[in-house]
Amino acid sequence: MKIVSGIYGGRPLKTLDGKTTRPTSDKVRGAIFNMIGPYFEGGRVLDLYAGSGGLSIEAVSRGMSSAVLVEKDRRAQIIVAENIRMTKETSKFQLLKMESSRALEQVDGVFDLIFLDPPYAKEQIVSDIEKMAERNLFSEDVMVVCETDKSVELPEEIACLGIWKEKIYGISKVTVYVR
Repeated sequence: MKIVSGIYGGRPLKTLDGKTTRPTSDKVRGAIFNMIGPYFEGGRVLDLYAGSGGLSIEAVSRGMSSAVLVEKDRRAQIIVAENIRMTKETSKFQLLKMESSRALEQVDGVFDLIFLDPPYAKEQIVSDIEKMAERNLFSEDVMVVCETDKSVELPEEIACLGIWKEKIYGISKVTVYVR
């Protein structure tokens, strides 16, 4: 796997062996960014289930200012830290080594782009978005990108957000919510 485009384009990404983190393939990651961007002029990213960190590193590579990555798995945290170091711009990234629910209670400020790819998709995505809305973590132009199995049906609206785009890529479905 590698960064698809932007200032880190072509640089290799490390991933964890096994099914623990389910990394988003280069093809799907590229498709996600073509769907939502593909490039940005600043903004803040939250990656609540970082895995290898590929999505948020790709977002910063394409112009987002900074990213907060949340990962609870210790082995995955090591991979995320190595991938952040590969950017040679570690100050743009913050790795929170904790459960997503705890991170949502601790982060402040607003986010412009949020990635949700939880292991147990539907229920977790709904509860995460509701919690973020309660805590006012959404910027005015927020985009929440949810990656699920293609069989998962997410609600048309969650809290203050509604589905803007939805696409299937192989076995994955990408759903983007906006205000």
